[in-house]
Amino acid sequence: MEYTQLGRTGLKVSRLVLGTMNFGPQTDEATSHAIMDAALDAGLNFFDTANVYGWGENKGRTESIIGSWFAKGDGRRDRTVLATKVYANMAAEGDAWPNHDKLSALNIRRAVEASLKRLGTEYIDVYQFHHIDRATPFEEIWQAVDVLIQQGKILYAGSSNFPGYKIAQANETAARRGSVGLVSEQCLYNLSERRAEMEVIPAAQEYGLGVIPWSPLHGGLLGGVLKKEAEGKRRTEGRAASTLADPAARAQIQAYEDLLDKYGLEPGETALAWLLTRPGVTGPIVGPRTPEQLTSALRALEVELSEEVLSGLDEIFPGPGPSPEAFAW
Repeated sequence: MEYTQLGRTGLKVSRLVLGTMNFGPQTDEATSHAIMDAALDAGLNFFDTANVYGWGENKGRTESIIGSWFAKGDGRRDRTVLATKVYANMAAEGDAWPNHDKLSALNIRRAVEASLKRLGTEYIDVYQFHHIDRATPFEEIWQAVDVLIQQGKILYAGSSNFPGYKIAQANETAARRGSVGLVSEQCLYNLSERRAEMEVIPAAQEYGLGVIPWSPLHGGLLGGVLKKEAEGKRRTEGRAASTLADPAARAQIQAYEDLLDKYGLEPGETALAWLLTRPGVTGPIVGPRTPEQLTSALRALEVELSEEVLSGLDEIFPGPGPSPEAFAW
């Protein structure tokens, strides 16, 4: 396993991040535990979750599954860099009151305590804001975060789905307070969706944030979807189905699969390996439903992409270019 620093911190994390969103809704507890054990055995030490995972009436279920895994002991918690998120309303259906969501100091305090209880741990390594809160000033957010750091309940703060200007605003406010500020940004970023290259990733690099791409296969589109469809191995649905209904998008994905077939490369592994070559990227999130899917994702660490392949990928999926050149002269 390869490791790197998380942004400007001294924290060492694996180049792949284990996403746990499927634990509970699609993967039962026993299989989830097996996947986490296999991840640690492979040296993957960075686990990502969110308080809302489990969804619907089962919000918090994923954190509870991780907590029961930690409870097995054998150094599981000590070897894991744990990241979770706050923002969503965690009240039961029909029982939502004001202040049960977003990033007020009150909700941050409430959410941390609830996550710690579900996770069965005394601290969270990276506490991430799942979305921007337009109503709460960063002065209030950092006041709450600083208290939690002083109490030893969290170590670092990160963001998710932040635009570049909010990353700047957050960290400029933190600097004025003498606070550490954001150390990571978790954003939608993959070969097919490269808009983060315009401002989000440059802002993250400027302020020393590690970039953690989510949906690296873009809902399965970059995982060999057309080949699987032709072989009858998988029925195309969800984001992939709606995207492939567009003839131009389908032709683009076909060109992608044809290029990789020419060089004997697997699509899913290549999509992950491409992200590992991108400036500023700490590591993409992989969200396996089965141990076999984790094994496939780990193979991406061994994939070396030639200049010919990288150039071909850029031709098929051209990036937007830097800001402001992407939208100005």
